Amino acid sequence: MLKKDTVSAAQKPPNKGGYAWNSWPAWVKGSCFIIFFLLLILYFMLKSPEVNENKATWLWDASIIEERTDEIVRFLAEQKVNTVFLQTKESVSPEAYRHFNAEAQAHDISVHALNGHADWAYTEKRDEGTAWVEWVKRFNQEAAPEEQFAGAQFDVEPYQLRRWEQEEQAVIAEWSANIEEWIQAGSEGNLYMSAAVPFWLDKRESPDSKGTLSRWMINQFDAIAIMAYRDSGQQMYDLSKEELAEADELNKKVWIGAELGHTEEGEHLTFYRKAVTNMESEMETAAELGTKHQSFAGLAVHHYEVWYKKMKDDVSLVRKENK
Repeated sequence: MLKKDTVSAAQKPPNKGGYAWNSWPAWVKGSCFIIFFLLLILYFMLKSPEVNENKATWLWDASIIEERTDEIVRFLAEQKVNTVFLQTKESVSPEAYRHFNAEAQAHDISVHALNGHADWAYTEKRDEGTAWVEWVKRFNQEAAPEEQFAGAQFDVEPYQLRRWEQEEQAVIAEWSANIEEWIQAGSEGNLYMSAAVPFWLDKRESPDSKGTLSRWMINQFDAIAIMAYRDSGQQMYDLSKEELAEADELNKKVWIGAELGHTEEGEHLTFYRKAVTNMESEMETAAELGTKHQSFAGLAVHHYEVWYKKMKDDVSLVRKENK
């Protein structure tokens, strides 16, 4: 005999959800599975890619590596820097460079030799640039693999000189011919070749008159660092997006530059007087926008000494020399 509060299985009402699903035709169930599967694919297709948080930075006063290598490398690792453009100078010993390069590489940070002068764009100065590339190659030949420079970056800015205003196209022609020779010399030493360039090269014609000067530069080098100096992440990206698109097509890499130092050209060009939280927020915006491009290599912060001061408030490191 059944208890009053006990209901036989036969008397239980059907589970509405299960009953409804079981009553659906097979073709309806199959359609549901297909729709679910397609929605899942669409989700992953539209899902935002992980933001590229890699950073590069310029280190102009190479003399500080002789005493502060551990401190510098630790800071760079904290800031997710994976590339350093380190100025080379005769007053810094090869031993200091080898030690710094090895310590950086142990933290997955590649070091690129850095040099350049505005007048290196002139034909008569071509040999100086070539001689420097040859110096980097000899340095690497004499160093252990972990002590070598991963590449060489040129910082040549002829538009700072008076001749640019009067003979822009002639200077571009000389500059371009110099670059071709430097690239050839660097490729013979398996150096990753890059250049720091202004954002407006996409508004200039290439030396062969077949496109923009920026596209020509990107095609020559393995990567470029765009000096897209603004205090807005959106504007930093806007100044770089043409070059990023060109680099996407050419399968090259582009760093978007951020300025942290003092400048007389306008507060809107730098994060010098901006709070760290504001700076990092805007840099994150630039990185998020840049990540839409496969060519985006990360942000390039100019420059290490002021960055360190801003983050650590250590005045003793702010001693960047005139280039």
